[in-house]
Amino acid sequence: MNEQGSLRQSTIKEGTGAPCPRGETADIPSRAASAKKAIHPPPVRLSRQLLHWIKFFLPDAVFLFFSHKRRVGRFPSIRKASTFNELILQRCLHPDPRFAHLTDKLAVRSYVERKVGSYFLIPLIAAPVAFTREVFDSLPPSFAMKANHGCGFVEVVRDKSSTSFEALRRLAEQWLSINFYPASRERHYRHIKPRLYFEELLLDHNGKVPADLKFHCFGSRYGRSTVYAAVISDRFGEPRGDIFDAQWNRLDIAVGDYKRSDSPPPRPRNLSLLLEVAMLLSDEFNYVRVDLYALDDRIYFGELTFTPGAGVFPFIPDSADYAWGELFLAAESRNGVDPVSWTPILWNRRCSSCRDIATRTRRNSGHR
Repeated sequence: MNEQGSLRQSTIKEGTGAPCPRGETADIPSRAASAKKAIHPPPVRLSRQLLHWIKFFLPDAVFLFFSHKRRVGRFPSIRKASTFNELILQRCLHPDPRFAHLTDKLAVRSYVERKVGSYFLIPLIAAPVAFTREVFDSLPPSFAMKANHGCGFVEVVRDKSSTSFEALRRLAEQWLSINFYPASRERHYRHIKPRLYFEELLLDHNGKVPADLKFHCFGSRYGRSTVYAAVISDRFGEPRGDIFDAQWNRLDIAVGDYKRSDSPPPRPRNLSLLLEVAMLLSDEFNYVRVDLYALDDRIYFGELTFTPGAGVFPFIPDSADYAWGELFLAAESRNGVDPVSWTPILWNRRCSSCRDIATRTRRNSGHR
């Protein structure tokens, strides 16, 4: 019997066949009374259900307007945006045509290869059209199963013998059935076709998944960038989030729901290379978040994010939301809006520098 069936069975009073409210075992007056309760649930519960479903019918701008108020604590000014979150809301509603391609975690690999080289890509094991038994059998003993069209679609498999094809297929089908756009109204997600893929599992010398290094890059477009790094550690345990400047000074800023670490994560040995890779990958945009991993002396690309938090990430203190908004607006003032045309010529603009990074990284890590 499945979990739902087990729960239902546990809330049936013996001899009546009627469900007890909240699993209680008190006597139930009659089947008719219990049926009436089932048809007419308490008003509070009904209101919550209505609110849950009504939000999916709200226009995007209205949905984001109230989401921002609920999460950030104030109503946003979308037309005259000044904070970081408000500017991200604008992007959610009016995305650059390039965002969908570069947010697609499979399609973006070609962009990364052109900008900095395939050396920085996590080795791709498979990206099957369909997940079959044959695909499962061909996978190595450990791997990461992912989906390309949203966040949170990651399954770490340390030992394939401890799972099964059926279990992973159910999870994959669940992921691929999800339309990520309605959840946060980031419109560019509507144009991403869901795909499943498998990558090499990255583990450090302690057998842990490396920290997620999220570089918020403001104002590139071939000029000087301002970069802040958010370090998300212990992602599959008790996640912690810390914000650093480019010199690796921890800032008194918290973003989202992450608690700060008791002690700051150590400065990466290859921080200068991490910053250079992040800036190269972001230099076509006024703002983008570049996610990287530092595994020993190697650097691996994670993803590009153009609308982090869908514009509803609370900052502590709130003044940081305005400060990052000023950086965003300064980049737009200096560079203009991000161009909608995009050619391989722009992609290859700094290929010589990209090759230099890969060469230096191989040399420093002992690879050839």
